[in-house]
Amino acid sequence: MDNLEITDLNKEIQLNKIHVDEKNPRDIREEVNDISHAGDEEQREKLLRLPLGRIKTIIKMDPEVYSVNQEAAFLMAKSVEFFIESLAKESYRYTAQAKKRTVQKHDVENAIDNVDALVFLEGMLD
Repeated sequence: MDNLEITDLNKEIQLNKIHVDEKNPRDIREEVNDISHAGDEEQREKLLRLPLGRIKTIIKMDPEVYSVNQEAAFLMAKSVEFFIESLAKESYRYTAQAKKRTVQKHDVENAIDNVDALVFLEGMLD
């Protein structure tokens, strides 16, 4: 880049800065809010690996539940993802101790038997 190009870029940056400074901060906040609200639903879909509709269906299987709030379903789906990730990591730890590379059913059973937080799953794999 030669000095002329650098000078032109500096002028353009200064002009853009003046344009932004002239805007009302409230207008800028409203623009940001409009963008964030429009993309909320898309962001939620990207944040989840499990289908939200399926999670809602499973929640509604409980006879005491009549409807499910969108945010509640999202939080349940995210919690399930974290739980599955935790169980997988614990299971893999037992797989690695056995110097194997494939997680098998008995590795998951070992994780359930040896991790206090997973005791509620005892007998689920039978």
